[in-house]
Order: sequence, then structure tokens, then C-alpha cells
Amino acid sequence: MRFSGAFIPTKRDVPRDAVVISHQLMLRAGMMSQESAGIYTWLPFGLRALQRIEALICQEQERAGAVRLLMPTLQSAELWQESGRFDTYGPEMLRLQDRHQRDFVYGPTNEEMITALLRRYVSGAGAMPRMLYHVQWKFRDEARPRFGVMRCREFLMKDAYSFAQDEDEALQMYEAMFRCYIRSFARLGLYPLAVRAPTGPIGGDLSHEFHILAQTGESGLVYDKAYDKVYANVSDQRESRQGLILSDDAIERIRGVYAATDDMHDGGTCAVAEGDLNKARGIEVGHIFFFGTKYSRAMGLSVQGAGGTFYPQMGSYGIGLSRLVAAVIEANHDENGIIWPLSVAPFQVGLLNVRLGDSSCDDVAGSMYGMLEKAGISVLYDDRGLRAGVQFADMDLLGLPWQVIVGPKTAEKGQVELKWRRDGTRVTVGSEEAVKRILAGAGAVG
Repeated sequence: MRFSGAFIPTKRDVPRDAVVISHQLMLRAGMMSQESAGIYTWLPFGLRALQRIEALICQEQERAGAVRLLMPTLQSAELWQESGRFDTYGPEMLRLQDRHQRDFVYGPTNEEMITALLRRYVSGAGAMPRMLYHVQWKFRDEARPRFGVMRCREFLMKDAYSFAQDEDEALQMYEAMFRCYIRSFARLGLYPLAVRAPTGPIGGDLSHEFHILAQTGESGLVYDKAYDKVYANVSDQRESRQGLILSDDAIERIRGVYAATDDMHDGGTCAVAEGDLNKARGIEVGHIFFFGTKYSRAMGLSVQGAGGTFYPQMGSYGIGLSRLVAAVIEANHDENGIIWPLSVAPFQVGLLNVRLGDSSCDDVAGSMYGMLEKAGISVLYDDRGLRAGVQFADMDLLGLPWQVIVGPKTAEKGQVELKWRRDGTRVTVGSEEAVKRILAGAGAVG
């Protein structure tokens, strides 16, 4: 894509109302535009990042056996009255009526609707176990929306729902999704910490939140220092377009680390010594629940099995996709801007022609653009003809993993300067060699 037609309105100044770095950088990088409190338009560059994250998460959901569908945003209030949550969920849920005075809710979650869906189509035990998921825009009427898309009112969620014949099977599905979440966040270049957490309005007695450690996080966490050692062994892996791939052993070790939110931690019963615990702030990016027959029993979802009629054991599994964009930025930035992991970068390469109109520069830049696109590498070609300093600043702000810089001195020799954004290393190489290095993975040198 050519920068001149991409509609990426970058800004130099930090917006006054943006407190956390992800909010600042998303506004400065032209990723989103605020329409009202907690509601944003996702501009093209931000939407590409959101779509890359969505695609990766969906890939891992399907790898875990979940099947995708799409449920509507508006839900009949009757479903919520069946479950008993219509009056108890709280003011965060937007309630409304249509022209016939029928009550609806703008669904903040979909336990009721998915249970009713299974009730409509499932009768025999052969339909169990079952895992369904969808990606949907949701709305929660936050009292104090803040921190950009980390605490907003309209947001994009991935929700999965499991149905099992008995508790053992249900807990196996819960554990499978637990491991799926660790894999998913690692592929995004994040190091998730899974913490025991309260179940809140969803219900049940088993729940884990997945957090990314950050000073700007809203949650207080207590965790075993062993967490740091686990990730120290994998953090130096070479970055690839597939993201960080954790071994089964690493996932098991992460799974075994003690961690809890402040309100769930009990020093009197915790098996980890006080001196081996750390305290930190975290950004919640995912939440999973096991709640047994709470919804299936209340809503009459019964299945005929070999041993008689049973109510399916259920779980639900959420990931805030739009919040993940902010979390990735919180974990990957420097004083100059964003540093996108290869796995979810909106474009893999930023191609800078610093002397637009110079025949050598135009020829080499055009050739590079064609070679990279042919190789399946997404490119943002800065063809705006602005000063080199502006181009450099914008590319560092946007944070694309690779920068290919075409200037008159190197272009005359058929060469380009290749920069790896994460550590700033640079090397001057021929055009074909630059493509090979970009295809090989991270690191301009070596």
C-alpha cells in the first residue's frame, strides 16, 4: 500500500487527555479517532492491527477445536429473564425497547443466547462435547471510560462457549482452552500471567484471568517469582511471523505458576513463601469461566444420554480483541513509538523513498516494492515526497518491524539500508539480499 493513499493521519503532539502510552500512540499513529466517551472509529492502520490480532486468535481457537458462528448484538430480554440476570447484571448493560415496546439488551456477553441456541438444536448426547465461538462488537456502559480502548464502552470480543456431558469432560475443555490462551498471547509477543480471579456476574466457582504485566494495569496481582524464570528461557527466541511458539513443557510450567488477583490472594493458605512472591499491576486481556449447569439448568437445556437426561456442563472463554491492540503496544514501544511484533504488525515493512523523483531512488524503491509484494510481504510504501526526517519519525512512530530505506547514495549501487525496528540495527545490502533477510525473520544483522 502506498502511504499517500493509505489515510494514516499521524500526529506529533501527545493528546492532552491521553494518559497511558497505548492511548497516546494509537492517537498519534492515526489508528483511531474518538467519537464520544469510550467510543472510537478504527481508522485503516488501527483496523489492520485489529484484524491481524483477530486472525491469529481465531486460528488458535480453531486449533483448540472451537467452531465459529456469529450471534446478533441485540438479544431478547426474555433470555436474560430466564437465566435470572436481567435485573441483576447491573447498569453496565444497555437495555432498550423496540417500537413494539419489546425489551432487548445490547449483549455484553452471550451465555443466554448460546444456551438457547443449543436448546433449539441439540437433543442427543452425541452432540457433546461442543465448543462454539464468535467475534462480535459489544457494549458496556462504563461509568468512567478511560485509557483509550483499554477501558472503553464499545469493544470487540472473542467469546467461546463449551458444553460437556459431565464435569470431568467440562474441566478437560477448560484446561484445553487455558493452554490455548497461553499459546495465543505468546504468539502475539506477550508473556501472559494466568491468575485465579472472582467469577463476577458470569457466575460459577472456577475462573482465571490472563494478564499482561504493566504499570498502567488496573488490576493488582500477586504471583510467584518463578514466572519470571519461565519466560526468561523463551524470551530470546528468534522472532518470526508466526510469533513466539511455546513448547508443551513451557506451557505446563507457566500453567503451574501461582498467581492471583489482590482480592483472591490469601497469604495464610498460599503455598508459596511470602519472600518468593512479587506484586505488580496487570492489564486483563482474557477471562475464562467454568460454571457447570448454571445456565443449562435455568434455561432448560437438557440432553438425553445413555444414563438418562442430563444438563450440560458449561464454560465460557473471552478475549478482548480491541483491548489486546493496546496491550501489545503497552508491552512493545520505546520513546519513538510503537514496535510491532512480526506476528501482528499491520504491515511487515515500511519502505522509505527519501528522494522521490530521483530516478535511481524511484527505480530501486519500485523494484523493492514489487519484490516484497510478490514474496507475500505486506508493505507500506512512503511515497509522499516529504523530508527524510519526517519519514523516519513517522516510520518509527508506526513501528513496522522492518524499514527499507532507499537513498541516492545506496540506490546508485542497487542497494538499500535495512533497519530492524526493535533494536535499531542497520545494514546496507543489495535489494535481493534485503528480501531474503526479511523473509528469514528478525534481525537486520546476521
